[in-house]
Amino acid sequence: MGQLMEDWAEPGAHQVADGVFRIPLGMPGDGLHAVNVYAMETGDGLAMVDAGWRTATSLSELESALATIGYAASSIRDVYVTHVHRDHYTLGVELRRRFGTRIGLGRDEAPGLHQLLEILSNVPVESIRQLRRSGDAALAEAIEAGTEAEEFDADAWEKPDNWLDPGDLLVGGRTLEAVATPGHTRGHLVFHDLDARMLFAGDHLLPTISPSIGFELGVWELPLGSYLASLERILARPDAVLLPAHGAPGPSAHRRATELLEHHENRLAETVLALDRLGPTTASRVAQVLTWTRRRRSYADLDAFNRMIATCETVAHLDVLVTHGRATVVDDPTGAVFSLA
Repeated sequence: MGQLMEDWAEPGAHQVADGVFRIPLGMPGDGLHAVNVYAMETGDGLAMVDAGWRTATSLSELESALATIGYAASSIRDVYVTHVHRDHYTLGVELRRRFGTRIGLGRDEAPGLHQLLEILSNVPVESIRQLRRSGDAALAEAIEAGTEAEEFDADAWEKPDNWLDPGDLLVGGRTLEAVATPGHTRGHLVFHDLDARMLFAGDHLLPTISPSIGFELGVWELPLGSYLASLERILARPDAVLLPAHGAPGPSAHRRATELLEHHENRLAETVLALDRLGPTTASRVAQVLTWTRRRRSYADLDAFNRMIATCETVAHLDVLVTHGRATVVDDPTGAVFSLA
């Protein structure tokens, strides 16, 4: 628990509690640097929260880390996955093939996974639809063309062994409560160990950034509204040590949930100011006048992928303003037009 924020991605098995270890696995070429998977001793091997991204080196990284605490990857009996993004899910498929590891995934992730298995492509279909809705057809076409050209690792994707519902999971001698926290994805779960005061938070609570909202396949269903409600759900539960998927552990899940609620309230206010300044306009135009990331970068400085994320998040904030009666929207084939109410 004593690692500094800047060295959280250092390889190894870092103890966070008795019998619980945080293992960062590299994400080459990704700005997040690594994904934390968590190994728990069960008395009959190991269980894990999240599996990691199936890359050319991820299994050997996992095996090296486990060896330092006296285990092999073949000791992993179960993986409980917070959500279906590839950096959390796909190494679990490899573990199952090699060692018979069981995979558990939230039931509400099924529509997105099923669609992925049908299209067998990296194309973010729903995000492209939202880009068109934002009025930026050129960016939609660029993202679609770029992701169609990417090699898709179809071998990394399969259905889980178990679809998980909210409720208690018995993991060796500990009880993990699976808690529905939709927003980042529709079926995102966190796993709360009430006795040990630990929250395995996946991407729901990240210590230094706000997770992307609604970046998944399937129908757009007010993802920011779901995310804000999920943050409130965390605050209604007992506080816990935050064990995130990206970044160093933190002392309080409540504190980070509160910070994220404040961040989005500020973002909604900035969006209102942009609408006031621009008048009736598209989500793409609003995204271009806002600033992005903790460094307050301009939209023009973002690459195409992050422009997509920024634009889709702007749509999500505008949709919440409409739901709250603070803005109106008129659909248009060339882009929905938003105005202050």
